[in-house]
Amino acid sequence: MGDMTNSDFYSKNQRNESSHGGEFGCTMEELRSLMELRGTEAVVKIKETYGDTEAICRHLKTSPVEGLPGTAPDLEKRKQIFGQNFIPPKKPKTFLQLVWEALQDVTLIILEIAAIISLGLSFYHPPGESNEGCATAQGGAEDEGEAEAGWIEGAAILLSVICVVLVTAFNDWSKEKQFRGLQSRIEQEQKFTVVRAGQVVQIPVAEIVVGDIAQVKYGDLLPADGLFIQGNDLKIDESSLTGESDQVRKSVDKDPMLLSGTHVMEGSGRMVVTAVGVNSQTGIIFTLLGAGSEEEEKKDKKAKQQDGAAAMEMQPLKSAEGGDADDKKKANMHKKEKSVLQGKLTKLAVQIGKAGLVMSAITVIILVLYFTVDTFVVNKKPWLPECTPVYVQYFVKFFIIGVTVLVVAVPEGLPLAVTISLAYSVKKMMKDNNLVRHLDACETMGNATAICSDKTGTLTTNRMTVVQVYVGDVHYKEIPDPSSINAKTMELLVNAIAINSAYTTKILSPEKEGALPRQVGNKTECGLLGFVLDLKQDYEPVRSQMPEEKLYKVYTFNSVRKSMSTVIKMPDESFRMYSKGASEIVLKKCCKILTGAGEPRVFRPRDRDEMVKKVIEPMACDGLRTICVAYRDFPSSPEPDWDNENDILNDLTCICVVGIEDPVRPEVPEAIRKCQRAGITVRMVTGDNINTARAIAIKCGIIHPGEDFLCLEGKEFNRRIRNEKGEIEQERIDKIWPKLRVLARSSPTDKHTLVKGIIDSTHTEQRQVVAVTGDGTNDGPALKKADVGFAMGIAGTDVAKEASDIILTDDNFSSIVKAVMWGRNVYDSISKFLQFQLTVNVVAVIVAFTGACITQDSPLKAVQMLWVNLIMDTFASLALATEPPTETLLLRKPYGRNKPLISRTMMKNILGHAVYQLTLIFTLLFVGEKMFQIDSGRNAPLHSPPSEHYTIIFNTFVMMQLFNEINARKIHGERNVFDGIFRNPIFCTIVLGTFAIQIVIVQFGGKPFSCSPLQLDQWMWCIFIGLGELVWGQVIATIPTSRLKFLKEAGRLTQKEEIPEEELNEDVEEIDHAERELRRGQILWFRGLNRIQTQIEVVNTFKSGASFQGALRRQSSVTSQSQDVANLSSPSRVSLSNALSSPTSLPPAAAGHPRGEGVP
Repeated sequence: MGDMTNSDFYSKNQRNESSHGGEFGCTMEELRSLMELRGTEAVVKIKETYGDTEAICRHLKTSPVEGLPGTAPDLEKRKQIFGQNFIPPKKPKTFLQLVWEALQDVTLIILEIAAIISLGLSFYHPPGESNEGCATAQGGAEDEGEAEAGWIEGAAILLSVICVVLVTAFNDWSKEKQFRGLQSRIEQEQKFTVVRAGQVVQIPVAEIVVGDIAQVKYGDLLPADGLFIQGNDLKIDESSLTGESDQVRKSVDKDPMLLSGTHVMEGSGRMVVTAVGVNSQTGIIFTLLGAGSEEEEKKDKKAKQQDGAAAMEMQPLKSAEGGDADDKKKANMHKKEKSVLQGKLTKLAVQIGKAGLVMSAITVIILVLYFTVDTFVVNKKPWLPECTPVYVQYFVKFFIIGVTVLVVAVPEGLPLAVTISLAYSVKKMMKDNNLVRHLDACETMGNATAICSDKTGTLTTNRMTVVQVYVGDVHYKEIPDPSSINAKTMELLVNAIAINSAYTTKILSPEKEGALPRQVGNKTECGLLGFVLDLKQDYEPVRSQMPEEKLYKVYTFNSVRKSMSTVIKMPDESFRMYSKGASEIVLKKCCKILTGAGEPRVFRPRDRDEMVKKVIEPMACDGLRTICVAYRDFPSSPEPDWDNENDILNDLTCICVVGIEDPVRPEVPEAIRKCQRAGITVRMVTGDNINTARAIAIKCGIIHPGEDFLCLEGKEFNRRIRNEKGEIEQERIDKIWPKLRVLARSSPTDKHTLVKGIIDSTHTEQRQVVAVTGDGTNDGPALKKADVGFAMGIAGTDVAKEASDIILTDDNFSSIVKAVMWGRNVYDSISKFLQFQLTVNVVAVIVAFTGACITQDSPLKAVQMLWVNLIMDTFASLALATEPPTETLLLRKPYGRNKPLISRTMMKNILGHAVYQLTLIFTLLFVGEKMFQIDSGRNAPLHSPPSEHYTIIFNTFVMMQLFNEINARKIHGERNVFDGIFRNPIFCTIVLGTFAIQIVIVQFGGKPFSCSPLQLDQWMWCIFIGLGELVWGQVIATIPTSRLKFLKEAGRLTQKEEIPEEELNEDVEEIDHAERELRRGQILWFRGLNRIQTQIEVVNTFKSGASFQGALRRQSSVTSQSQDVANLSSPSRVSLSNALSSPTSLPPAAAGHPRGEGVP
């Protein structure tokens, strides 16, 4: 079913429809065209064609009150004729497509080319090998084992590429599958209320059929198209379909059209469903998009829409973000949607690749020169024509050695490490109640510097209970005895609470013995109903006496009114209105109050001020939400003008004021303390009264008494950030946000303004990374604007979930702290892997390079190199990327965007370990045969078997890597590298596994691996030298990093890369020509210096991991002049002045390093 494309699905429905048209009084086609009309046109059309909405219900064989009978055959028939409420998802990418995408990786392409060349060359056997007189040089002393095994090298590289590609593709595939599973899980959980056979039931959205009577209320996302039949004050936000932000008021006689994918902003009511699935308005847009995106994909194969390919079953989400245009934007977003980490990594990989290319080129040049000079100049051999094939073969050998150096230099484990680390984190975060919708949100969370949190439900338990009440002139500090309240007052109170609340709000008996009663629906209303039950009264009889249909008029709660009122008709035809809402708002409208005797007395403004001081403020300071319950009677004639709200909601009589407690979740204060320790500021944004908010903030530990901080109300906040014209000014926000901790009585726009203000602020040297939590429909904009949006899984509306990046499945603030931990862990895991990987690379490249230059033959053979590379890379990435996070991650400040991936400490570790390993390997290479009393492996004659000498070198090298892998577990210079090692079974398994395979290779590898078996004492020496790594690690840890000023860092995103592309282009144009000429002059001036320095530079560059815009650009400047002009025109004016002031410091170095260091 899911694989059917939209168009097939569509035509199939059409065919069904034409054959069954007569069963109901209207066809799908008619209903569909009806739903395309708006407003008055629609009303006219309904009148002309059907008569009224009742008639449509009759045509559809449904009853506006009882709903559908709900029998299986009837529902089935409706599904067949009118279609199902389900939009078939876009086809998932096939596994092969994912493989093809994985193959596009730059590093992999370099490897593939190298492998193919190497394979091709290994099968090329030139004639003329017999001619001994051609050359005696030992260039590339090879044995036949190596010649026979020549193809192994190419094959092994290809194998490693295949491994990486399959793993990546599999990861993507399982991610997509998980995401679809997740999506369908969200879908199944998404229920909607309909009336069937007179019963109100909740059914999954996909089960809704044409003819169903659905109940809609505030915060719903409409799941299908329908006609409004009855309800009060229904206002809909149709911006997702029309783009108009104004809320549309629905009524039976003016505009009864309710469209799928739109949001109910206030009110409630019933509708009869007229179109579902592909025939609903959203479905039609989806069908167009589906068709459109397929054509677009043909044009644009590269747009990887990884997460966007989720199955959107009847969740009109794409369109909910502004229709078609937004989708195209999304498609492009995915192309360049690189998180900070990916940006840094790509940059690093390119740098390492360039350095590797230079090294391998130099290797080849040196070998060729050495060979030609040795053969034709020193030995004065003539170039004989019959010898040409032999010489060619030598050159080919040299080329293969060069390719080997390149292969070793490129860290092919990097893409794998990143994927494994992210995938692992996302899987584990599910267990920590974080459902990640966008992969890079996980890593961004590690850099978060600010969290703007809701109060209700996130910091508090969202179980409202009334704990104090002011009634009949008495302030009760706990629930009063029912007998102490006047009977008349009691009756008014119970009616006011029972009738003036959504009838969907109920209190049900607890599921388990001894548990708390279950609260269903709006939590504040639950608290009030609970209060009625605590007074030993019951609200059910009141409601059954006054069913929802009989309510005369309802003013539903919204963020502007901050109150809710219901009007009922009394038996004597007069009207009574019950009202409840935020106490400071409702009390302003009261002019009477009930006394202890249940009689109203006058309530003057000065009484009100006294009440605020004596009752409301003390309640608020205890962290209670105060709610005032009031009523008003109207005469039967003349009937009041109900639409004139200001007059209606006035002259009320106050019944009581209650203080509702929403206790702080027990784990929140600790979680907030952790955030503050980790350098993350927590701010509370709430709609509550400022005293309540402040009290809760103190309980949570967001503010500590006696500190210098701000608690503002929304009005005051707006007054401070707007200028005389009422425009928001960034510098005004900058004055406020660093100290702001609590924003109370805030509107959704205030929340958005605050988040945007903090993100756009240039007040701090690092850009702030802001996380936001939200649950309401109105939090959508803020969640979208934030770097990471957290939506509540339980209390959250569909709109909030859609705008978010991570869904908290338990609605709990402490899960956010877990997300921070995981985010930081991802970053650290990759740094650990890099620290390990680069040590291996530096050593292997230098050994291969010097070995080739001095002995004409690399001491580490190609296949051995690959074993080191492939196994070390792939396995190490697994081992180091699956380290579980520890609490210590929360003890440091966030890294921020321009902190380099490879810090100074890591650079110190990499170079330090490289020095140790190189010293030992060269010692073994040149004096090893004397130490072990064995034949020298150097200058071995052609076709000799693998020597013990070189096997020892290879074995020692691998042992050192193994023990260094343990060192790599810590990157901040900690001493105890074994800390928590047994918590990570994968790590232990991999280290032991690698060791076991190494024994097998050495003892039984033979010619393909160029190994000869070693004795026990030789093995002991190898392991002993390996163990030395751990001791040396301690020595390195003792050297203070601050002393090593010369160490450069790598993997830094400079300011340049943070600026979005569009802005960058403008910047480049702004640089005037004179400046450009000046720069060009500089570049030419430096060309000379560059030439001399390239050789030294290459080695240094590699060691320092290619300091960012630094050394590598110097090499590239030898190859391309134009590129340098481009590099220099980055908006870094500093570099210019630095470069001019000290002729020895190269401008690219200055651009990378504000310190503008000279060349080492």
